[in-house]
Amino acid sequence: MLKKVFPKVSIATLFALSAFFSSNSMAWAAEDPMKPALDAAANAQVAGDTAFMLISTALVLLMTPALAFFYGGFVRSRNVLNTMMMSFILMGIVGVTWILWGYSLAFAPGTPFIGGLQWAFLNGVGLETTDYLKGSLPEAVVSYAATIPHQNFMIFQATFAIITPALISGAIVERISFKAYFWFIFLWSAILYPIFAHMVWAKGGFLGLYGGLNSLDFAGGTVVHISSGVSALVAAWVIGPRVTYPSRPAAPHNVPFILLGAGLLWFGWFGFNGGSALASGSLATIAYVTTTTSASAAALMWVILEWVLRGKPTAVGVATGAVAGLVGITPAAGFVSPVSAILIGAITTTACFFALSLKSKLQFDDSLDTFGVHGVGGTVGSILTAVFASSAVNPILGKDASGKVLPVGVLEGHFSELITELIAIGITYVIAGVGTFVILKVLSLFMSLRVSPSAEEQGIDIAEHGEEGYGEEFSSGLTPYVSEG
Repeated sequence: MLKKVFPKVSIATLFALSAFFSSNSMAWAAEDPMKPALDAAANAQVAGDTAFMLISTALVLLMTPALAFFYGGFVRSRNVLNTMMMSFILMGIVGVTWILWGYSLAFAPGTPFIGGLQWAFLNGVGLETTDYLKGSLPEAVVSYAATIPHQNFMIFQATFAIITPALISGAIVERISFKAYFWFIFLWSAILYPIFAHMVWAKGGFLGLYGGLNSLDFAGGTVVHISSGVSALVAAWVIGPRVTYPSRPAAPHNVPFILLGAGLLWFGWFGFNGGSALASGSLATIAYVTTTTSASAAALMWVILEWVLRGKPTAVGVATGAVAGLVGITPAAGFVSPVSAILIGAITTTACFFALSLKSKLQFDDSLDTFGVHGVGGTVGSILTAVFASSAVNPILGKDASGKVLPVGVLEGHFSELITELIAIGITYVIAGVGTFVILKVLSLFMSLRVSPSAEEQGIDIAEHGEEGYGEEFSSGLTPYVSEG
């Protein structure tokens, strides 16, 4: 019969084919029938998370030119280009140094305070994902972001490293020489920022959740805002006040620039806080919601304070209030509920409002209130993170080895978290303050930190860059303004 059906196929061949299909059918039966579906789901998650993180990276990078507009609107018209350059130049400096050594020092395995150089020049930092089916990256990277390429995580972190030292410039505009500023932020971003990032966010960092003190900093309360705010305060003290301060205070030369900058910062902050979830999904969603909720509550509270205490709400005030609320929610964005975000925004902006009032009474020349907004706002926000953090919001919090849910924040009965946050804040203050002082003092041995008094009086744009922001016709039509107090 077999020879009639397959006249040209031997019986031995048929038996061999039968054995092959029989053995493989057993293997196919043993293979997980869900594997194709799991592979497809994993690949879709990688693609979705990668797209989300690339967009978040672009949003955070936008914040640096947004800061340039925000700061540029505050200064005299003859200093606008210099002020904006002090933000833009960071995209050049850190955009290169982060690739060469910054990322490695910040996130590569190393000591509790600084990473090693094994990832310098992006050695070993490739395009592979840490998909759980492939497991292609070291455990250290898996701890950071399991479903995006390593280089995606690296470049996202680069945008934080870019904007952080740019924030410092607000305290020292209109008198520091561009040469001194260039070398100051080069050294600050190359030495100090990697220390802060590693201590808080790197695996094995002294302060963070990966084997450290378990301080909570979702997107940069200590790493970005306290570090830059304290550094700004010290820099303003070392360099000294402007020659016109406080005898000839001037109003912002371009309030629309301030509003534009604040609006773009608010927009970019979605990437700043939301992207810090490192994946699209529920955690990114809560970070988006708490971010904008805090900013809204803070802007509203600042308007109310101005209206009640000073008689008129101002455009500069509502912009400053919104930024203060964004600063305050940064360490808490992925740890608290939207209702808590309202309280954080309102409390933070109130603290910043009175801090700025106190600064004017002390006549300390932090030109654009960098410490008053970022230093004070970051400090208050970090403290409130410990108060309002909830195990119901973030799955990384509040579980022991057995998976049992434990209290996290002060309101849940975990008072030790407040002590942990205070320790993290104190350490950040000391390192930022001492590090900034040392860098500036060393630089002062090789160059003057300030422009000449005549250049400061006439405007820094021409003296330092050989160009001006506005034509002669515009400049000559400006009316001098003196604040009433």
